[in-house]
Amino acid sequence: MGLSVSDAVTGSARGDGRRYAFGPVVSRRLGRSLGVDLVPYKTCSYDCIYCQLGRTTRLTAVRSQFAPLARVVEDALRALEISGPADYITLSGSGEPTLCTRLDELIAALKARTGVPIAVLTNGSLLFRPEMRRELAGADLVVPSLDAGTAEAFQRVNRPDPSIGFEAMVDGLIEFGQDYGGRIWLEVFLVRGYNDSLDHVGRIAALARQIGPERVQLNTVARPPAEGDALPVDPAVLDDLAGAFGALAEVVAERPAVERAAGGGAEVQRLLDLLARRPCHLLAMAEALNAHPNAILKVLPGLVREGKVTVTRHGGRDHYAATHPSGEHGPVEWV
Repeated sequence: MGLSVSDAVTGSARGDGRRYAFGPVVSRRLGRSLGVDLVPYKTCSYDCIYCQLGRTTRLTAVRSQFAPLARVVEDALRALEISGPADYITLSGSGEPTLCTRLDELIAALKARTGVPIAVLTNGSLLFRPEMRRELAGADLVVPSLDAGTAEAFQRVNRPDPSIGFEAMVDGLIEFGQDYGGRIWLEVFLVRGYNDSLDHVGRIAALARQIGPERVQLNTVARPPAEGDALPVDPAVLDDLAGAFGALAEVVAERPAVERAAGGGAEVQRLLDLLARRPCHLLAMAEALNAHPNAILKVLPGLVREGKVTVTRHGGRDHYAATHPSGEHGPVEWV
C-alpha cells in the first residue's frame, strides 16, 4: 500500500508547525545526514540510564502511526532542496523510530523520491517481531544497539518496556543479521561499572559474532545522561575492550569538544556566528539554522563548559550568547 493523500492532509491539518526532517547535519559516522524524527519526544521502548535526552516519558512497545508519512517525505524533499544533498536520510530522532508503523512504505517512498540511501538508528528492541524485520528490509544501513550480555545487565542499563525480554531481543538481532541484505553496524554503549568489565564485554562480543555485523562501534557517555551515576568509560579502556570484538571493532565515542581535530566545524561556526550577533534560546537557534533542537543540544553544553558561550535565564527560558568573536574555536561535530 502506498502513501495516500490523507497522509499529507493529516500533516497539514495538525497546525502545530512540527517538522519531521532536519538538516542535513554533519555526522561522525554517516557524513551529511538528513535526520527524520518520527515519534514524539522521548517515546521509546527503553529508558536507558545513559540517554542524553533524559528519562523516557512514554515507555512503550506498542507501535502506532505517529507521523503522517506523505508529510515526512515532503519535509525531507524540502530540506534537501534548501540545504543541499545528503549521504544518508537517517530515521532516528528523539525516540525509538521503529515504534512508528509503515516504515517499509516510508523507506520505499523516500528512496524513490530522493535517491538517497536510508539509514535506521534503532535500539533493536523490536526486531524479534517478524513484521519489524520485514519493514526494515528496504533500508540500506541499520545501526541497532546491544549494550548487555546478560538479562540482569539489560534491565540495569536499558530498562526496557516489560514486554521486551533479553533473550527475545537478542534472538531478534540474530535473526535480522541472518536475513537482512543491507549493511549492519552494531553499536555497543558501555557505562562504567555497569557493563564494561572484560568478562561482560566478552559476553556481548560472543553475541555480536552471532549477529554478524559489518562493524561493531563502541560508544560511551559524552553528554549529561539520564542518571547521574552513568559515567563514561576511559578512552584507553575502550581501546582495550575493542579487542574483544576483533577487527570489526571501532571506537566511536565522542571526545571532549576541545580535543577534536577535524570534522563538523563549519556547523558550529554557524552557531557561534549566530550567537555573536544576538542571544538566542534553543528553539530560535533551531529555526535560524534549520536544525533539529537535539542536534544543537549535542554541542551546546560543551561550548558552555569551554567558555565559548554563556547562558542567562530570562522570561522562563535559557538564552545563549557567544563570549567572544566567533571563529576562535576548535571544530566540533553536530551528531
